[in-house]
Amino acid sequence: MRQFVSCMGKAGHALLLDCRSLEFKFAPIPAGIEIVVCNTMVKHELASNAYNTRREQCEEGVRFFAKSNPEIRALRDVSVETLNAHAKDLPSVVFNRCAHVIYENQRTLATARALQEGDLDRVRDLMRKSHRSLRDLYEVSCDELDIMVECAQDLPGFCGGRMTGGGFGGCTVNLVREESAADFAAQIAQRYHQATAITPQIYPCHAANGAQELSLN
Repeated sequence: MRQFVSCMGKAGHALLLDCRSLEFKFAPIPAGIEIVVCNTMVKHELASNAYNTRREQCEEGVRFFAKSNPEIRALRDVSVETLNAHAKDLPSVVFNRCAHVIYENQRTLATARALQEGDLDRVRDLMRKSHRSLRDLYEVSCDELDIMVECAQDLPGFCGGRMTGGGFGGCTVNLVREESAADFAAQIAQRYHQATAITPQIYPCHAANGAQELSLN
């Protein structure tokens, strides 16, 4: 995904990528919104093994659902209704992993629609639910990420945020109104330091075009 958007990105837009077909489309980031990336400065040594475990758990879920429908090749092929109908048939941890993926796919599509419609309240709600799902169902967050997300919630200009990347540390990504971005960066850094004694790195930025050939002229 990172390589794809690095090549195919479009200024002022998020990119919605179908990782099966590689089809993609753009969703406009509303005018006046800045992206603020907040680095927690921690990385717990869990990510590699933990993600292998979660992949195995998701694959177990796929095998279960494929028994009744051979057309199911991935969790994206499982509906919410099918998932919930079998809630008691799966080990609880496998159900949780599957639930995160299936609902997160829906949230991703809903977020793209909300961006198209300029509905930032909806985007904020979806990003909040996404982080909670990553924390509670997929279990790839950590205390520092949760603190960084909470530090942002009532700051002026905040329009949504969640962890990003592999989890167990790393960064959050936040949508912030441009006129509030500088104050947001200063205040979230102060709040996070007060809560953790860690000085974070804060990166205000914008979505840019992908890699291009540059002329010497």
